[in-house]
Amino acid sequence: MNLLFSFAIGLLFGIGLIISGMANPAKVIGFLDLAGLWNPSLVFVMGGAIAVGVVGFRLVRHKSRAWFGDAIQLPTVHHIDTHLVLGAALFGVGWGIAGICPGPALVLLGTGAGKGIVFVLAMLVGMLAFELWERISKRPH
Repeated sequence: MNLLFSFAIGLLFGIGLIISGMANPAKVIGFLDLAGLWNPSLVFVMGGAIAVGVVGFRLVRHKSRAWFGDAIQLPTVHHIDTHLVLGAALFGVGWGIAGICPGPALVLLGTGAGKGIVFVLAMLVGMLAFELWERISKRPH
């Protein structure tokens, strides 16, 4: 049942990304281009997503189990560290260059779009590189 529910929610999320234009790199770049022909329409998409997230987190913050019985795992780290700052900066640079972030990249991958394929491959390589770096940096010298 969890797998079916997860698939349905993921499908709904992907459809929302397509309808909102978040899966269109040109629209995203237009939103990020504050000095040029700025397209503010994605402000409403992001505002809606933040509102849903805030409500969702408020509803589950005192619960230990989800509707289908799985444990709820909320973030436990509440401070800003180097990993967070560097990760956010890298995310922002990548988003600004490509006009794609991970959710829409998976939508584009599902459509077979070349940009989505390249982005997801680059994202996976980046994730692997980070894991390797973490393992190497934590080994005793």
